[in-house]
Amino acid sequence: MTDPQHLAPDHHAQLTDVLASCPELQAVAGHVRDFADLMNKHRGDRLPDWIRRVQADNLPALHSLATGLRRDLDAAIAGLTMTWSSGPVEGAVNRIKTIKRSMYGRAGFDLLRRRILLSA
Repeated sequence: MTDPQHLAPDHHAQLTDVLASCPELQAVAGHVRDFADLMNKHRGDRLPDWIRRVQADNLPALHSLATGLRRDLDAAIAGLTMTWSSGPVEGAVNRIKTIKRSMYGRAGFDLLRRRILLSA
């Protein structure tokens, strides 16, 4: 998951050996790096080209991702282009779900509500 430029020399050599032994894995790694570049640099306008390149390779798992992105291409492009994020909202939802799971089957809505409000 680390950018190959930030790997330790021995890990970089190991990655190079693994990618050299499997052309399909090398193609997947290239597409994943390109997608990471789209995300990190907010280049959503390049998503259709990325999807076309993925579809040109025989990589069924990435074809599934590309098909899903194509279904709502405008939203995917907006998500990769805009600088704002729903991360704080997702974090709050995740926190609430964790509290709920920890209480599963032991209490009703009133106690769940109190724990959520008191933990904030």
